[in-house]
Amino acid sequence: MRDFKKLKVWQKAHNFVLEIYKVTQNFPQKERYGIINQLRRAAVGIANNIAEGCGRKTKYELYNFLNIAMGSASETEYLLLLSKDLGYLENDFKAINNNLIVIKKMLNVFMQKIEEDKNNLPD
Repeated sequence: MRDFKKLKVWQKAHNFVLEIYKVTQNFPQKERYGIINQLRRAAVGIANNIAEGCGRKTKYELYNFLNIAMGSASETEYLLLLSKDLGYLENDFKAINNNLIVIKKMLNVFMQKIEEDKNNLPD
């Protein structure tokens, strides 16, 4: 079991979620149950799956949850692009998207490290 709060990728993902909550406050209220909800859930999914994977017994299980976190990151990436194209993130898109790209790169490195150790994984 790992302490997810000590992982830099989780810390970055958590701060990203806080940033998403902040910027979506400025979205139109008509999107409350649409893009706002989906974007927040997808962003939370990144940090949440990192945390859940850290609570699992094997590196294989951790890897699977990191893979799910990567999927949530890709979903978030699309929702950010959609939000920008709808005019909801005109000024914030570039910085937020860059933060997400960093998180995806960090997840990728973490997953590669686990793959390198795959011969040591318990069944």
